[in-house]
Amino acid sequence: MPRTITVIPGDGIGPEVTEATLAVMNAAGAELEYDTQLAGLTALKEVRNPLPKATLDSAERNRVILKGPLTTPSGSGFRSINVEIRKTFDLYANVRPVRTILEGGRYKDIDLVLIRENTEGLYVGVEHYIGIRGDPRAAAESVMIVTRFGAERILRYAFEYARSRGRKKVTLAHKANILKYTQGLFLEEAGEVAKDFPEIESEDRIIDATAMQLVLDPHRFDVLVMENMFGDILSDLMAGLVGGLGFAPAGNIGTDAAMFEAVHGSAPDIAGQGVANPTALLLSACLMLEHLDDAPTAQRIRDAIDTVIRKAEVRTPDMGGTASTAQYAQALVRALE
Repeated sequence: MPRTITVIPGDGIGPEVTEATLAVMNAAGAELEYDTQLAGLTALKEVRNPLPKATLDSAERNRVILKGPLTTPSGSGFRSINVEIRKTFDLYANVRPVRTILEGGRYKDIDLVLIRENTEGLYVGVEHYIGIRGDPRAAAESVMIVTRFGAERILRYAFEYARSRGRKKVTLAHKANILKYTQGLFLEEAGEVAKDFPEIESEDRIIDATAMQLVLDPHRFDVLVMENMFGDILSDLMAGLVGGLGFAPAGNIGTDAAMFEAVHGSAPDIAGQGVANPTALLLSACLMLEHLDDAPTAQRIRDAIDTVIRKAEVRTPDMGGTASTAQYAQALVRALE
């Protein structure tokens, strides 16, 4: 019996890359049905709510979401829908694998996974203005919150992820030399969790040194785990090692719900032109299929992506080609056949 998932096409190029992704999944034989819902600016324009109740109800029923890019205005405006969904369903583990597909870059054979704590840290959203001498916004303060519970479960998730996939090493990236309480707690908990996984090499590194070493020699890493904001920044850096966010999938995993998304922007400047690259959302769909215990279909899609991109016959403009989104998706369907 087909599994129903909630699909949020998103804003800008979202509907285009989502259409291509669903076409490829269908061609690969994924046994899924789609409950399509609105969110973001599209929902704000159509129903005057960036995260409608119907969308949350669908996600509550289905417990699995495939989401295209959403637009979140900087500064004032509505709060990030991504953050809201993660909090609503306690999607505490953000999984960001990067793998070399597009050859010709500076690095070869990159195969790394960053696991980011998704619900605490600076992004928990505890912030306010401080009034001084008649100026109610003279200063602003944000609070980083790290709990032993939150640190332990994301660290354990990272080590269990490494064990289940035959990976050999977990690196904790932190700033405990400066943030001695919040990051110190994270580091302390890492030492305890690592004891339960003696077959996996573990290390800790200062976050800025980790950023430098990822650029100098990324092959020294395997699985990396860190706090929310640090993970947000380094996951984009790691995407740059393999060609950019157009090749970077993401999964947000909770105890009984999950969301899989393209983490690149909604690219309103090219929306509607039919030239967007759907690879990131396709790879996110592969993570979703594995989550749904359909690893063979996920691997067929990855193999098709590798074949089409490496033959360099059909590539979207961001990959140096001239193909449209639809032409690229059609090439993937042919490769699957």
